[in-house]
Amino acid sequence: MQAVLALEDGSIYSGVGFGAQGVQTGEIVFNTSMTGYQEILTDPSYHRQIVTMTVPHIGNTGINPDDLESDRVWVAGFVVRSLSPRVSNWRSQRDLDGYLREQNVIGISEVATRQLVRHLRTRGVMRAAIAHGEAALDTAALVQAALNAPDMSGANLVDEVTAEEAYNWSQTSDPAWYKTHQYDSSGPLIVAYDTGIKRNILRMMADRGLRVTVVPAHTTAAEVLAMKPAGVFLSNGPGDPAAVTDMIDNVRDLLGKTPIFGICLGHQILALALGGETEKMRFGHRGGNQPVKNLLTGVVEISAHNHGFAVTANSDLHGAEVTHINLNDNTIEGLRHVELGAFSVQYHPEASPGPHDSLYLFDEFVSRVKQTSTEAEGSV
Repeated sequence: MQAVLALEDGSIYSGVGFGAQGVQTGEIVFNTSMTGYQEILTDPSYHRQIVTMTVPHIGNTGINPDDLESDRVWVAGFVVRSLSPRVSNWRSQRDLDGYLREQNVIGISEVATRQLVRHLRTRGVMRAAIAHGEAALDTAALVQAALNAPDMSGANLVDEVTAEEAYNWSQTSDPAWYKTHQYDSSGPLIVAYDTGIKRNILRMMADRGLRVTVVPAHTTAAEVLAMKPAGVFLSNGPGDPAAVTDMIDNVRDLLGKTPIFGICLGHQILALALGGETEKMRFGHRGGNQPVKNLLTGVVEISAHNHGFAVTANSDLHGAEVTHINLNDNTIEGLRHVELGAFSVQYHPEASPGPHDSLYLFDEFVSRVKQTSTEAEGSV
């Protein structure tokens, strides 16, 4: 059945629909990962975004319950060049078409994705409408729907993805993929702020002997400190970081009182709490092959990314230093503040896009947490 992707600048891309029928709007973005579409679909950081995959063949590995990063699909729509007519993978339990139909998410295939991505790289990401079925016939109405859609700048989407209540996490990762499995029910307690947290982040911490309690984004600093955590984790998430003012205030109140580690949105919120600034990027970083240089060691890491905002260069971070940069465009990819015991990265070490180059960051967090716990015990 006919499907259409309409951009706010009037560009129209026709194709064949799959998944759900209807109309949905969102910010049109692209991801350059060769694999991992299931993790992308279920990553809360993609909330209110229509994701275009640059790899041409999608769907051949199907869907399985082990690779879900959350309990639902968060993307507003899914754009591919070619939807595989056959699923062939030993872990697969269903096909992509049926999964998106169940999740009420629209997909469109047979799109000229190379042309679309070149357009977005030139013009920048923008609002769009995706339609499958009768609604795809009225392209003028779809362009207007894109123009009427809310902009990502200034959007606080954290409240729409965060957990409703606190919960404990103890699940470790599959030993087929990772060797570290040291969960300890009496290990140091980490409080993880859920601003759209991915399950594999939680597994990485559980693998390393940490007890993890996940709390909603509206949890105050006082409530977190009352739990007497050995460290605090700031998660990934969607939207404009500068709009998440309550989280920024909470992190500012936590600085210097407990070790802090942030990833992606958590990195941006930490920078804002330190006094820095953030800005929207032209088309962002989304993919599994971004080269990041660790300025402390000189090592280049191949890393996974998903962000449309970045910490503004030359921001006044009040004593924090830049630890990582992206070698494609020199954007800030990591920070640390030694005196306040906080550090963060813009990319996703837990995603492990083939290479496991960045897993040392979780080990570094564990080391800081255990050191703090030892010092606290020694002072009692």
